[in-house]
Amino acid sequence: MSNIIDGKEIARKIRAEIKSKIASKKNAPGLAVVIVGNDPASLIYVKNKKAACEEVGIKSFEYNLPENTKEDELLSIIGKLNSDKNIHGILVQLPLPKHMDSQKIISAIGPEKDVDGFNPVNAGRLFSGQPGLRPCTPLGIMELINSTGVTLTGANAVVIGRSNTVGKPIAVMLLEKHATVTICHSKTLDIANIVRRADIVVAALGKPEFIKGDWIKKGAVVIDVGINRLDSKKIAGDVDFAAASKNAAWITPVPGGVGPMTIAMLLKNTLKSYETYTVI
Repeated sequence: MSNIIDGKEIARKIRAEIKSKIASKKNAPGLAVVIVGNDPASLIYVKNKKAACEEVGIKSFEYNLPENTKEDELLSIIGKLNSDKNIHGILVQLPLPKHMDSQKIISAIGPEKDVDGFNPVNAGRLFSGQPGLRPCTPLGIMELINSTGVTLTGANAVVIGRSNTVGKPIAVMLLEKHATVTICHSKTLDIANIVRRADIVVAALGKPEFIKGDWIKKGAVVIDVGINRLDSKKIAGDVDFAAASKNAAWITPVPGGVGPMTIAMLLKNTLKSYETYTVI
């Protein structure tokens, strides 16, 4: 059986470190979270972010806007937050209503306050190897992999999924650690045999239990990013956990693996922005 990578415990330790650092600061960092509409999943996520901020000492500023908010109104709010010295991080909760251009909104957030790491400037810094704020979920994935003690140099890593938020950035981060990276997607032929050669598997495609247990190489590290609600109301990842656990050396559970790390990395990015761009 596999060793379970406990994302909850790792995230707890990171939050404790952040809390300790903030306690030594003269002023607390500020995080602004903007949500447009009443998407239930987004509302729960924002609530969890607020609780996490309170735990570590980050000031949380919420902007709950109605579904019919005009795009120009949202851009105006972001402009004000960009110039507000009490705000060190800005997060616009996705998805946005259909009448808004998500990329336009994300691009309007100042790169130095883009704690989600989605602004094109920060994406460019990541892909060109320059320092900057990086996407929270990939950052959390790297922390989870590091916790296993597995060496990435020369390792064969397979990422299933090519999204701008997880698949592409985690591939680049793995490359930075000298892994040999393959990205699989919906058009990839013979995914099963590609995965079978992987020392590191990152599954981020959004299909419940798509990755079968016999695809997993003996001794592999498996990071399951998927969170899928089944008809039975149960939550399942993108990996068949029970079967994959028989082969993997290390594996993340769903829930309790990647999820807690995403919020922990959001807090870490907010502190980083505060320390980097604030005159203390």
